Amino acid sequence: MRAAYYISDGTAITSEVFGHALLSLFPIEFNHITIPFVETEQHANEVLKQISVSFQETNQRPLVFYTIVNSDIRHIIANSVGINYNFLDQFVAPLEKILGVPSKPEKHRTHSIHETTYDIRIEAVNYALTNDDGANLQNYDEADIILVGVSRSGKTPTSLYLALQYGIKAANYPFTEEDMGDMIKLNPALRRFKNKIFGLTIAAERLHQIRSERRANSKYASMQQCRMELREVENLYRKERIPFLNSTKFSIEEISAKILATTGLKRRKY
Repeated sequence: MRAAYYISDGTAITSEVFGHALLSLFPIEFNHITIPFVETEQHANEVLKQISVSFQETNQRPLVFYTIVNSDIRHIIANSVGINYNFLDQFVAPLEKILGVPSKPEKHRTHSIHETTYDIRIEAVNYALTNDDGANLQNYDEADIILVGVSRSGKTPTSLYLALQYGIKAANYPFTEEDMGDMIKLNPALRRFKNKIFGLTIAAERLHQIRSERRANSKYASMQQCRMELREVENLYRKERIPFLNSTKFSIEEISAKILATTGLKRRKY
C-alpha cells in the first residue's frame, strides 16, 4: 500500500486537509502518516529516512504533502525520495502577485492559540457540553442553534463539531418517549426559541442498530419503538415548520455544513 505523508513544522492540519481532499478523489487506499512539529533539521532528516524506508518496503514512492515555513527544513523535505507537494509554493506566489503584497509566513499561525477565534471556539465547546441532552434549559437565549431529535440521532457530536470547528454555540434537546404522550409537542422552553431550532432525524434501521449497540434487546432499541419515535418527531417538524435533516448517510462534517448552509449561521473560524 502506497504511503501518504502529511508533514509540517506546525500542527500538520493544513497539509492533512489538503492532502486528504486530493486523495479522496481516487478509489485507492493509502497508508496515512502525519508528522507534525518538524522544527529541527535533525528531525527533518529522521523523517527523510522514514520516507526512504517506506519506499524500500513498498517499492512505491510515497506521496509527501507538506507545509513548512522554515526554508532549511523545507529544503530537506523537498529532497525526499517521495513525490513531494509543497502547498505553500503552489499557492503563495500567485496570491502575492494578485494581492500585490509579499507573504509573511510564521510557524503555527494557522492553528495556534493566538488566532482571534480560539477563545470563541473554547467558549462554544463549553456551552455545548453544559447544554447537552436537554440538561440545561435556562441558557437557550445564548444559543446560536438548538438541535433537536430522538435519542442517538447525532445531536451531541454535531453540537460539539459546530462548536469546535466554527465557534457556534449549539444546545441540543432529545425528544424522549415521555415527550411523545398522546401527541408530541414542543417543550415551552423550546417554543420560546423556535427560530433557533433545527431538527435531526435518521433512518429507523440505522437508529435500531445504534441503540442496539447501547442497550440490546430493550424496548428503547426495538424497531417498533424507533419507527414510532421517528414518525412522531418528523410529523412535529412538518407541523411546526422546523427545518430538519436526515443524518443517516452523512458524516458529522457534512451534517454541520448542511446546517450552516440552511440556517445561514456565521462561521467563526477565521
